[in-house]
Amino acid sequence: MKIFITGLPLEVGEDELTAVFGDFGQVKSLRIIKDRETGQSRGFGFVEMPVDEEAKEAIKRMNGGDYNGNRIKVAEAQEKPSTGGGNAGGGGGGFKRNNNNRERSY
Repeated sequence: MKIFITGLPLEVGEDELTAVFGDFGQVKSLRIIKDRETGQSRGFGFVEMPVDEEAKEAIKRMNGGDYNGNRIKVAEAQEKPSTGGGNAGGGGGGFKRNNNNRERSY
């Protein structure tokens, strides 16, 4: 199960958070989302735990709790809604099949 965490203190690292969730069971993966330009934590992240019961227990026990002075929210991650895929705003630079020949569309 994939878990979404928000409200993380900016100084919390992935190793520390992995250890915290590891108290509830096996952690398959963990990622704290960081700002592309500064590399600093954005205060949220994702944990993946392979055993649903362990993940649900972690959610139940940690949601709304205090983590280094911050109140965190912990919930099952929701899948990103599909927007229909491809290029938003209509085609630019894709390939289009025309009479069995590949032509570049602009």
